[in-house]
Amino acid sequence: MTEMVKKPFFYRFIGDKNFYKMVLAVAIPMMIQNGITNFVGLLDNIMIGQIGTEQMSGAAIVNQLIFVYNLCIFGGVSGAGIFTAQYFGQKDYEGVQKTFRFKFWMALILTVITILLFLTAGTALIKMYLNGEGSSENAAATLTYGRQYLMIMLAGLPPFMLGQIYASTLREGGKTVLPMVAGIISITINLLFNYLLIFGKFGFPKLGVQGAAIATVLSRYVEVVIIIAWTHCHKQSNPFVEGLYKTLKVPKQLTGKILIKGTPLLLNETFWAAGMAMLTQCYSIRSLDVVASLNISNTINNVFNIVFIALGDSVAIIVGQLLGAGKMKEARDTDNKMLAFSVTCCIIIAAIMFLLAPLFPKLYNTTNEVRVLAKYFIMATAFFMPQNAFLHACYFTLRSGGKTIITFLFDSVFIWCVSVVLAFLLSRFTSLPVLAIYIFVQMADMIKCIVGFILVKKGVWLQNIVLQ
Repeated sequence: MTEMVKKPFFYRFIGDKNFYKMVLAVAIPMMIQNGITNFVGLLDNIMIGQIGTEQMSGAAIVNQLIFVYNLCIFGGVSGAGIFTAQYFGQKDYEGVQKTFRFKFWMALILTVITILLFLTAGTALIKMYLNGEGSSENAAATLTYGRQYLMIMLAGLPPFMLGQIYASTLREGGKTVLPMVAGIISITINLLFNYLLIFGKFGFPKLGVQGAAIATVLSRYVEVVIIIAWTHCHKQSNPFVEGLYKTLKVPKQLTGKILIKGTPLLLNETFWAAGMAMLTQCYSIRSLDVVASLNISNTINNVFNIVFIALGDSVAIIVGQLLGAGKMKEARDTDNKMLAFSVTCCIIIAAIMFLLAPLFPKLYNTTNEVRVLAKYFIMATAFFMPQNAFLHACYFTLRSGGKTIITFLFDSVFIWCVSVVLAFLLSRFTSLPVLAIYIFVQMADMIKCIVGFILVKKGVWLQNIVLQ
């Protein structure tokens, strides 16, 4: 009878050795790539921070705006990516080609619209963040540096677009190493030319914030050339590239299916990123120092977030392929374990980030007020990291099964109807310090945790969409 004792409830959330090998094989290359990218981004940010607070703030505002574009591209290719992962699961490479072509057209349209928007309204968008307390001279200088940075960064949008189309397709097929290698080479070049062009070393011109933008653009072209060249030179391991450009047409029926599933994703990423930009604008009402403090905090946060971001992306790949292969029971079991693994990892990462919070702001050449505020932003962000890890994994679970309408409501509708409204009201109609407003907004996400838990547990995402 003792052999028939039921295993504890929590056992369903713990995988065996093979499970963790499988997850880490997919996640670690993405962690390495994102980790190096964000670490170099940190060094880049520190370099800009060494030449002045206004330069750092100007670049930070522009990067916040370009972040909206980046997530638009991510959302634009993700709708097709749901189908790509399941086509790979069925070894239907013709289907992969069709989704690739859809990605190309979607990303091209989004990039053209973004460039036109920044060329015509870039100045007005930057000015939105310069309404807080502070001298008019500082605001004017921040605007000038921001405009200089933006105009150069626009040249980096086309290679970013192409890189995302190829890299996302490779990842959806389980090939995460090549994008990692290309990313490492790219950011090495970015870091080198940041040093040469920001400070004018070894005979290079001293260009300051403009040098940082040039280095970023250059690195993006290098990255996309490596990815495209490798993919097309290894046709045996990437069979979908054979005849990939014989046509750029996408069948109407598939286009309709992708638009139905993908449009909510595109809108979700766009509105979510715009919502994040709006939250920063609400916080900036308190003072110009808030922009610089949040920039420091967000840059550090990005380095530590690589764990739950990579694990969340792994959910979309691994669970998506299991759904495409019709293995519903295995998909649910795998998802439960991946959710638990992500949250557990991030409890440890968050504790480390919390303890190191006082040290990071000291790396910047800025005022003591900015450093102190940045320290508390970092500590607050660390406290909520496990919550964000759970939300991220829930989001990709729902997305892997094509529940894009739900993810749209779960993410974008929530941030605009709850988070932004709360931040707007508290920043405009109360005297609460900005840190308290920030914490209240983070606490509101507990509502999403409850909803996400219910949806994942009910299994509404368990479906094979490529057979429908």
